[in-house]
Amino acid sequence: MRTGNLVNGARVDVHEAQDFEDSGFLQCGNVILANCPGYMVLSTPERRKARIMDHTARPYRSVLYIPGSKERALKKARELPVDAIIFDLEDAVAAEEKVNARATLAAALAAGGFGDRAKIVRINGFDTDWASDDVAALANSGADAFLLPKVNNALDIKQLTDLLPKDIPVWAMMETPRGVINAMEIAAHPRVTGFVAGTNDLAKDLGCRFRPDRLPLMTSLQMLLLAARSQGVVCIDGVFNAFKDEHGLRSECEQGRDLGFDGKTLIHPAQVAVANEVFAPSADEVDLAQRQIEAFEAAKADGQGVAVVDGRIVENLHVATARATLAKAAAIAALEMAQ
Repeated sequence: MRTGNLVNGARVDVHEAQDFEDSGFLQCGNVILANCPGYMVLSTPERRKARIMDHTARPYRSVLYIPGSKERALKKARELPVDAIIFDLEDAVAAEEKVNARATLAAALAAGGFGDRAKIVRINGFDTDWASDDVAALANSGADAFLLPKVNNALDIKQLTDLLPKDIPVWAMMETPRGVINAMEIAAHPRVTGFVAGTNDLAKDLGCRFRPDRLPLMTSLQMLLLAARSQGVVCIDGVFNAFKDEHGLRSECEQGRDLGFDGKTLIHPAQVAVANEVFAPSADEVDLAQRQIEAFEAAKADGQGVAVVDGRIVENLHVATARATLAKAAAIAALEMAQ
């Protein structure tokens, strides 16, 4: 019987689990199990809660791609006010530079200096000759997560986790129609803690047109968010290609924020400030959250189940959102102080 480790210390007793190899379904008391042939995928309320707690503890407003082959870019990344860095060994590195890029990135990570920024390594896909060597070279580099491109199902994730130390999480590039359709299965994998929307590749495969409102991609984006939120997985929006168009970037960031994305992947340092601003709670939002919590606590003390703030009802669900807003603001402040 194969078992999956739960993230963030959440544990489930699986000693009585039954592995139905031919069907891919597994049974263990009241644990919810996903259909993933040949691999046990556990999904419990405790595990989802642990993921969500970690998700609010670290902001991911700005997630910048940095070529793993460029020493100058790696050096500059140490000074940028980004929440996370994707050190890219895939699209940003030419075929003839793949081997050198591994060594360059390994040396940069060993040297450190990236502070509290999340360090995510995007390897090449397992349909190439480079993936296994990427993992071997960087598995013990101190990366916070490994990002696998073009994930189609949970078995793709298993191919990577089989090569990684058990304490390293995996992020999934969600950029194919199959991946989007199987998003729930992928999010339920116990090692997956993040999704990245690969909107360029997805649009190519769908054959859809690029529009400012992203209407042709809306179903796919929302499917990714539904799967990610159901499992407490971080979900990052795709890139905005016109890096000199600040107005367009701001509009797309605002759309992604309003949909529920945690942040945006970026292709140029000039995009960082806008993403950080848009995906952070505003001063007005923080003020409202504080007043909602205070009003609700006062109402509870008077034996009431609801409060009224600015002419609007405040219930438990609004207080939960308010507390999440304050937690995100605090996490952002802590990260910015550390940079």
